Amino acid sequence: MSAPTPYLRLLTATQFAFNIGFYAVLPYLATHLGSGLGMAGWLVGLVLGLRTFSQQGLFVVGGALTDRYGPRPVVLTGCALRIAGFGWLAFAGSTATVIGAVLLIGFAAALFSPAVESEAAREAVRHERDTGAPRAHVLALFSAAGQAGAFLGPLLGSLLLLLGGGFRAACLAGALVFVAVLTGHARLMPHTAPVREPAQEPTPPPAQAQPPAQQPAPHIVTRTAQPARSSRRAVFANRPFLLLCLAYSTYLVAYNQLYLSLPVEVERATGSQAALGWLFALSSLLVVVAQMPLTRCSARRIAPRTALVTGLAVVAAGFAAVPLTPAGPGGLLPGAALVVLLTLGQMLLVPAARGLVPDLVEDRHLGLATGALSSVSGVAVLAGSAATGALLEASAPVRWAALAAVPLAGALLAFTLPAGRGGKEQGTRAVTG
Repeated sequence: MSAPTPYLRLLTATQFAFNIGFYAVLPYLATHLGSGLGMAGWLVGLVLGLRTFSQQGLFVVGGALTDRYGPRPVVLTGCALRIAGFGWLAFAGSTATVIGAVLLIGFAAALFSPAVESEAAREAVRHERDTGAPRAHVLALFSAAGQAGAFLGPLLGSLLLLLGGGFRAACLAGALVFVAVLTGHARLMPHTAPVREPAQEPTPPPAQAQPPAQQPAPHIVTRTAQPARSSRRAVFANRPFLLLCLAYSTYLVAYNQLYLSLPVEVERATGSQAALGWLFALSSLLVVVAQMPLTRCSARRIAPRTALVTGLAVVAAGFAAVPLTPAGPGGLLPGAALVVLLTLGQMLLVPAARGLVPDLVEDRHLGLATGALSSVSGVAVLAGSAATGALLEASAPVRWAALAAVPLAGALLAFTLPAGRGGKEQGTRAVTG
């Protein structure tokens, strides 16, 4: 494989640093809100849901701003807001200030993540065109860098807790990571102009022949200048796509329990949340090692719908296994079982869900549909977080059975979807994400 360009190396390092700063803080937020600030379980769930919604729910906004202004100002603004959000959260002591801080943290990610991801995809295509190196290699490296950051971030947070720094130290460490990212991007990120609609030129006289490449310009302006509601109608009136969004939403509601129910389980079992970072590291390590082999294997053997249904069922099994798993060394075996099964389900279902989107919507609406998949899911997480937070006060069998029912309902919804296209084409789409 040809060496990535300096810009691709910058984007890959960005993804790595983003996740170190983010995961140094987030795994410990639920326990800080509950034990440190004394919030009720439903309120902890609501705060975490607001964070997810302000990020996932507003991905469409970040993507639109990137298209309009270019990636550089959006990334720099997002980094500055993340620094402010972590600094605010470090000293927030009331419900209102905590909510303000987590909304700012989530919105910051809704700005820089779509900008960086779209630039990585664009540069991967350009690199493929210039060197012949498959874009999948570049994007797999980008994804692996993010997982490596997700592996190291919780370990950094755990180290700060073990050293007695507490949650505030983790927040300030996360802010410092983003200070470094902001400084590096202010110096190294190129001033890329946003893609503009071509200005409509007067129709040339008949005698003045136009090269074929220039003739479609008025047509392009006409198509892109159409009211956006026609695109929204084509996506949001698409029943199979909406069912996919709902099924995928149940996964995100379940995944959010890594930040809500898992910390409570770890503290209940061990009396501390210090081991939480190791469980998050286990999840990230599983993805780094097994994601691409598992995706290649499942794409060759089963249809995307089957992978989606199976993945959601495995996630449900992870929640059901918690009260059934005997406590192992240090009482962490139930939590570890949840992390392993949820991660395996995630590795099956996420590529399958993304791979189904092009089968359900027209290619010209693919960008909007991809953003909508995250945004609709963000709304669902917000709606479900207070309810799942209230389950923290229920008995363990009731709590884990109710949580298992959420992805199980998603699996039943996924059964109603078209099977989707399998084979090598699907496998490539899944890996490149």
